[in-house]
Amino acid sequence: MQLKPDQLAAHLQKGLKPLYTLHGDEPLLALEAADAIRAAARSAGHTEREVHHVAGAHFDWSSLLGAASSMSLFAEAKIVEIRIPSGKPGKDGSQALQHYCEHLPEGVVTLVTLPRLDRQQSTSAWFGALDVAGVTLRLDPVERAALPQWLAQRLKAQGQRVAEGEEGQRTLAFFADRVEGNLLAAQQELTKLGLLYPPGALSLEQVEAAVLNVARYSVFKLGEAVLAGQVPRVLRMLEGLRAEGEAAVLVHWTLAEDIRALKRCKDAVAGGKPLPMALRENRIWGAKERLFERALPLLTAGTLEHLLAAAHVCDGLVKGLKHPQWPTDPWAGLQRLALQLAAPMQPAGGGSRRLVLQA
Repeated sequence: MQLKPDQLAAHLQKGLKPLYTLHGDEPLLALEAADAIRAAARSAGHTEREVHHVAGAHFDWSSLLGAASSMSLFAEAKIVEIRIPSGKPGKDGSQALQHYCEHLPEGVVTLVTLPRLDRQQSTSAWFGALDVAGVTLRLDPVERAALPQWLAQRLKAQGQRVAEGEEGQRTLAFFADRVEGNLLAAQQELTKLGLLYPPGALSLEQVEAAVLNVARYSVFKLGEAVLAGQVPRVLRMLEGLRAEGEAAVLVHWTLAEDIRALKRCKDAVAGGKPLPMALRENRIWGAKERLFERALPLLTAGTLEHLLAAAHVCDGLVKGLKHPQWPTDPWAGLQRLALQLAAPMQPAGGGSRRLVLQA
């Protein structure tokens, strides 16, 4: 049984299941979900807690199975936590987890915590057994587009809200820009607003005065922002990545890989290959697949050749080489490359000046 994070509270009010599996790479949502399950279990009389941390390939799975099967008639009901930070229980662990799910102990609420799983892990026999035997929650980061609504819901839960109309939208957009990629810090900023201001509407000025810039950016999300033509966000992310000490070489690799993949897909389609097949062959899927589908018709073969040449020059910049027509600062070069790629993708009539590719 699979649940969304926002469905967990209502589920727990109806009663506990014997097994819960949390997987994902969003620390705040994982922490909140685990705390909610523990609190519900304690309220139901599960006063004892036992934690098994699976580290490395030499974990003694027999100790877990033995402890679970040794519950006596007069034993305290307990919570058993199985933490697998690698997401790879190994062959013995796979068999042990399947056996455990087939013989769930009486009087025990089991909580399994895992990181984000890849396709092979999420289709494995051991994960399938966990999913069938209990409740599974996937805890993914909140994407930038959904972040304003997430913040609004959290404000509502603490009795606050933003103003109606355009001012409220600007307030939420400002808030989202300041906390993007860092939900733990976002929750701290929400708590701060609850302490600073009374219940009711918050103005843009109040939020601007209170909320710190605690955003954290990913080079992979940068690529998505570039392909979406989100120029202000691209500039903000580049500035943030530089301030965080991210390697310029990695940022360049991300941008260059997208350019090369776009060129391969464009050539494949020009050669008569269907676009879905070209995308699959280049391992483009998920959110990036939709961005590629939109970007490819907007990019001519000549534009892609120009972008490949620009990526080659930028590769030299991040490695210390100079070019007479490019900035000497590698990050300024990365900004120029990112804007050249983002320019054709900007929405027409979006209210911002369309960038012009530099020759």
